[in-house]
Amino acid sequence: MTYKRSAGLLLFRRTDGSRAEPGVEVLLGHMGGPLWSGRIAGDWAIPKGEYGPEETPRDAARREFTEEIGLPPPEGEYLPLGEVRLSSGKLVTIWAVEADLDPALMVPGTFTLEWPPHSGNVQEFPELDRVAWCTPEMAQTMLIPSQLPFLERLLVLLKA
Repeated sequence: MTYKRSAGLLLFRRTDGSRAEPGVEVLLGHMGGPLWSGRIAGDWAIPKGEYGPEETPRDAARREFTEEIGLPPPEGEYLPLGEVRLSSGKLVTIWAVEADLDPALMVPGTFTLEWPPHSGNVQEFPELDRVAWCTPEMAQTMLIPSQLPFLERLLVLLKA
C-alpha cells in the first residue's frame, strides 16, 4: 500500500529577554479554514505539506514553507527531526532551522473548499490563517498531538 508523505520546517529562535536563563521559541501556524476557526488548543501545526516521488523530502519542506507562509525558507543548518507515521499511514518528515521571522510578513497560501458542505458554494481559505512564536510550554498545548514528537526531539537536540 502506498501512503502519502509530508515534509516541513520547524523554525526556532533563541530568546534571552524575559526569563532568568535563555530559552527558545518555535514558529507554529494556526490551520486555516472554517473547520479550525475559533479553535486554539491542538489546532496549530508545523508548516508542512505533501509531496510526490519526484521531490526529495527536504526540497518539499522548503517548497511547502514558501507555499504556506509566503516567504522564502530560511537558510542555515537543517537539523533533521526524523519522521512520524500518522494513524492514517501518512509519513511526516520535519527539519528544524534556526531563524527569525516576523509573523506580520506572512502571506498565506490558499485552498478552495465547498463551504458549507453540499451547498455548491466554493470559497477560498488560507492554509494557515496566522503564525506565532511560542514557548515550548505553549507549543505543547497548541500543537496537533501527532506533531509533538518533533517539538520534543528539537528540545533534546538543543540541550545536547
